[in-house]
Amino acid sequence: MALQGKRFLITGGAGFIGTTLARRLIDANEIVALDNLHRDALSGTELADHPNFTFAQGDVLDADLVRDLAAGVTHIVHCAAIAGVDAVLESPVRTMRVNLIGTYNVLDAAHATQSSLERLVDFSTSEVFGTHAYRVEETHVTSGGSVGEARWTYAVSKLAGEYMAHSYFDEFGLPACTVRPFNIYGPGQVGVGAIHTFTVRALAGEELVIHGDGSQIRAWCYIDDMIEALLLVLERDEAVGETFNVGNTRSTVTVLDLAQRIKRLTGSESEIVSKPLHYTDVEIRIPNVDKARRLLDFEAKVDLDEGLARTIAWYRERKPALA
Repeated sequence: MALQGKRFLITGGAGFIGTTLARRLIDANEIVALDNLHRDALSGTELADHPNFTFAQGDVLDADLVRDLAAGVTHIVHCAAIAGVDAVLESPVRTMRVNLIGTYNVLDAAHATQSSLERLVDFSTSEVFGTHAYRVEETHVTSGGSVGEARWTYAVSKLAGEYMAHSYFDEFGLPACTVRPFNIYGPGQVGVGAIHTFTVRALAGEELVIHGDGSQIRAWCYIDDMIEALLLVLERDEAVGETFNVGNTRSTVTVLDLAQRIKRLTGSESEIVSKPLHYTDVEIRIPNVDKARRLLDFEAKVDLDEGLARTIAWYRERKPALA
């Protein structure tokens, strides 16, 4: 199934992953992006003026709007969500509403246009594996913290979205699948993320703040590898009804090591400082991607230092606008 002459709806289409995917597809396909511009990676890019690109400012909580935009599409990529620890802690109710009701609205709209739909991709999260995620497979037991720890509102809401997507596949034959990204980074990232924050602050000569002792372990996946995985999920029939971890196990480091690498690669004199954690953190997060390798022939290609160098170059070029 070649991705040419298709019509895509990307929710969260002005975000980091949504805009990067749209740029890969735009020359050969029509793209409709729905976003409330809470995190805007679209403005000022060439994508916004492309004749194949349509932007609709709105919210996935608007069921009528979602259904109207989805009518007749061949592919839906549902990226829209409330994410980021600070945003979730600040508004757990909105997190649950957007991630639960918004996902239901998207799935219902997909069902309404199922006669034209070839694929729906639901974005979940590696957070569904809880505080200890070492070489986790898609079938491993998911885990959340206790009720009252706001951090886990996000994970629970995204996991519920997975169940809904799979239920639409089971009951209605909706060609749905789910991806669980593990710490995506790269050029174009705005708003949140350790690499985004460390890089912007290092280039500005500001302190690089680590929450806790920096021993938390993460596997980082460069945006181009994430997009390659998405294209495979969108193209391969083997993806329908499945869930896939997407990450790069070769790029596994502690948060302290990450800060040190960014300081070295930027040539920054920023000081690395430690501050107490004010939220429940994930101690280790490393995926097993054997399923994506086996069914989709996916293999992450960009290792950490190369990805960081590309990312830093992008931020350095845009430093005045980010200040």
